[in-house]
Amino acid sequence: MKTVKKVGIVLLGIIAIALISALFISKDASYEKSIIINAPVEDVWQHVATFEAQGKWSPWGVYDPEMKKELTGIDGTVGAKQSWDSEHEKVGKGTQTIFNVVPLQIIETDLKFYIPYESEAKGFIKLESEGNGTKVTWGFNSEMPYPFNLMKLFMNLDEMMEEDWNLGLTKLKDLCENP
Repeated sequence: MKTVKKVGIVLLGIIAIALISALFISKDASYEKSIIINAPVEDVWQHVATFEAQGKWSPWGVYDPEMKKELTGIDGTVGAKQSWDSEHEKVGKGTQTIFNVVPLQIIETDLKFYIPYESEAKGFIKLESEGNGTKVTWGFNSEMPYPFNLMKLFMNLDEMMEEDWNLGLTKLKDLCENP
């Protein structure tokens, strides 16, 4: 019985240390990646300004070209909402709603994921003139709730997102440079 009690105390101690540690770990989760596209901002904007246009270079469209999508509102304007539903583990189910558009500069969205896990984020695509081309920065900002923020010690967000972002931005670059 003493051994069981000692094991229980040790387990409670480990859990307590983990929960206390999570109090000191940032809840912020952000990722962004940029690419230079050899095309003017006006041309690149046509490929990012609407959900329909984004669907042509989205990595998730590659993973599941048959995903169900539904659009409400006027695509490319504040309030437009796209919902998606897919059986593919990398795609899942969620919604994306445009909350800010500054033509030729930025489009920002509220993202809500339901499957494979529930979370929310603020997504963005920013365009900036860069010489004769355009710098495109695609990313998101989110928060991991306590105590799940403890997982930040064991995961590499850059490594997790890089493949998808590289695929999407490479496809966008190709669409813009080879119309």
